[in-house]
Amino acid sequence: MNGIATYLRMIKFSHTIFALPFAGIAFIQALPASQLISNGVPGFAFYRMLVLVIVCMVSLRSAAMGFNRLADRNIDAVNPRTRMREIPSGALSVSAVRSFVIISLVLFVVAAFAISTTCGLLSPIAAGLVLGYSYTKRFTWLCHFVLGTAIGQAPAATALAMTGSIPLSALAWSGGLALYIGGFDILYACQDAEFDRSQKLHSIPSRFGIPTALWIARISHILALCLFAFAAISSQTGLVFFAFLFCTGILFLVEHALVRPNRLEKIPIAFFNVNASISTVLFAGLLVDLWIRIPFFH
Repeated sequence: MNGIATYLRMIKFSHTIFALPFAGIAFIQALPASQLISNGVPGFAFYRMLVLVIVCMVSLRSAAMGFNRLADRNIDAVNPRTRMREIPSGALSVSAVRSFVIISLVLFVVAAFAISTTCGLLSPIAAGLVLGYSYTKRFTWLCHFVLGTAIGQAPAATALAMTGSIPLSALAWSGGLALYIGGFDILYACQDAEFDRSQKLHSIPSRFGIPTALWIARISHILALCLFAFAAISSQTGLVFFAFLFCTGILFLVEHALVRPNRLEKIPIAFFNVNASISTVLFAGLLVDLWIRIPFFH
């Protein structure tokens, strides 16, 4: 159990909550066009698809986090904030993490092919994007938005798995998720601005300074809210959802009120507490809205 806990800690398994609800949103919104529901009753095909989507999501994210720890192990070892991570501290060996990444990638590809041939053939592209992010901080300060784009695949990929196509609403959810993730990654990177400069690593805080970085994060989150609203409108989501979207806006305000150039110690609170609630609130809003409007959810 200690070994399992160490792996889960390495990949920050609890952070799956940031993106998994968005995959859930796309899954639910794609149901009417997916033919997975027969006469209002979910059958084997529904549960099979649900399991495969979750397996793809969790396995690819696990591979990405493990690969990131491998790619950054030497950097982590000299950063006071990260030197106690699993590889630098010796809790996990390089070979063990490498094996974990390979197993996770194999599981992802197998699950993708189990969904459809199209998803299987596209799986290396998705994997390449999420793994490639780990090296972007070596050459571009846009690395935060590469991370956002990598994680933002979730809604569009889920829609593709469900229906074989990607509607405009799923693209909007993906775009909003990319900006949401990119924005809070900018906030998180403010903790390492000086270290990144000393190591010649690229990030928005190290390139433009923390005050400017905070404004870029704010603009990113405003645009994310706009895309979430557009996604809801284009998918004809009801008014109840917009009450939850308003609450999401309040959470963004709280997050940015907590983090100031002279209050960077508040970043863990904003990141782990406030931020983790945002995607859950949006998913809950969609469920409540559907519960009210559509008999199947009663």
